[in-house]
Amino acid sequence: MFIVATVSLFIAMILVLIRLFAGPSLYDRVLALNSFGTQTVLFIGVVGFLMGRPDFLDIALLYALINFVGTIAILKFFRYRAIGDMRRDMGEADG
Repeated sequence: MFIVATVSLFIAMILVLIRLFAGPSLYDRVLALNSFGTQTVLFIGVVGFLMGRPDFLDIALLYALINFVGTIAILKFFRYRAIGDMRRDMGEADG
């Protein structure tokens, strides 16, 4: 049963990669990247269960946190063209 889930997740990851490279807009590509990260977390969890390694769940949780923060950072960068605090950067340029 879990082997079927692993194969299904792998196929879904390939389909999301196709959407990532062929996405018509930037936000479609970011959404595909976020979906790929979520599926990777699921894949790590299922593989950890199949191998009898419960410590893989810690790795999956860490990867989920990195995926979330990375997605927010990418969206902020493409919206404001900066990652840091814009007010501070603008204030230093004025004075």
